[in-house]
Formats: sequence, structure tokens, C-alpha cells
Amino acid sequence: MGTKEIINEIQKLPVDKRLLVVERTMRSIRKQKVVNQMTIAAEKLHEDYKTDSELTQFTNIDFENFYEAR
Repeated sequence: MGTKEIINEIQKLPVDKRLLVVERTMRSIRKQKVVNQMTIAAEKLHEDYKTDSELTQFTNIDFENFYEAR
């Protein structure tokens, strides 16, 4: 189904259903935008994390037991 067919089908819906389609579509677009931005950021920082020990110092203690002092 092409874009024109999708739009024609949406236009046949009652207004409340059309608004629901728009809202869910916008939510989906925003979510994908955030995922894309996070992916780009992670890719940019990947080399730094591989070579800069200051960024990964705390990963050495990830598997150690942690006890809160009271």
C-alpha cells in the first residue's frame, strides 16, 4: 500500500480515530528520532571508550559486591 492509499484510508476514519493515528505516528517518529540520536552519540564515543582509560575506570568494579555503609 502506497502513501496515497494510506492517506485515503485514514481520511475515511472518524475524526477521533484519525487523531489517534496521528498521535501514535508522531510518538513513533519521536521515539525513532531519540534512538537515532543515541546511536549516533554512542558511535561517536565508541573509540574514546576503547582508548581512554579514564572513561572506563569504574567498569573494573562492576562485578564486585557492593555494600552500603551505614
